[in-house]
Amino acid sequence: MNRIIQIILTIILFNSGFAQSSVEELMKKANQFYVNGQFEEAIRTYEELTQQGYEGTSLFYNLGNAYYRIGKIGYAIMYYEKAAKLSPDDEDVKHNLQLAQMNVKDKIEALPSFFLFRIWESILSGLSADGWTMMSYALFLLFLFALGFYFFAKNIAQQKAAFYSFVVLLIFFLVSASLLIVKLNQESKLKYGIVLNTSLTAKTSPDPQGKDAFVIHEGLKVKVEDKVDKWIKIRLEDGQIGWVEKESIGII
Repeated sequence: MNRIIQIILTIILFNSGFAQSSVEELMKKANQFYVNGQFEEAIRTYEELTQQGYEGTSLFYNLGNAYYRIGKIGYAIMYYEKAAKLSPDDEDVKHNLQLAQMNVKDKIEALPSFFLFRIWESILSGLSADGWTMMSYALFLLFLFALGFYFFAKNIAQQKAAFYSFVVLLIFFLVSASLLIVKLNQESKLKYGIVLNTSLTAKTSPDPQGKDAFVIHEGLKVKVEDKVDKWIKIRLEDGQIGWVEKESIGII
């Protein structure tokens, strides 16, 4: 029985190691294509990894760069946004995203929002879901440490310090955990996409014969609100709503 378990574990570890090696080789191959200026080949190789379900800041960032170099601004922005979603504080990603966004034709003014809502969104977007998860874990461990120190304190002064510490840490932990829940809920329900077509006419209904609502262009970020067959409902920052075919929008 033990022998069978050993064989199964060996097979699993071998396959895991082989898969990791394959991913690294594809990344190296794609990076070499990029360095050589073979951007189309680099994109095809990077896309092999995304089609296999791999995600990562470097992968999305490199894809954004490759698409930017061949002038596909919509795809470039979509992948920079995906990278920014995983690593909101990455300076290289933010810089290249801003650079690519300068090529977007549409300059749409957002509807004014309440200042408290803007502050809330700023705090929430300060970390990714993984970032808020790590923050919550760290605060919880510190809280447990302070709680343990309280029970083993050698005098009243130490006990008071431990008490105030774990109360403060508990508050920070609850805030962090709340932000994590909101972030996860937001990511599961709230979808954004990038216009991939050079020019895109939105309809007033999910029908090719429907009336034209407005025209938007490559690289514009839109909110995705609904889906009907091959159509999706989008909302612009100024509040306009329209329907477009889903292939024309790259979901972030």
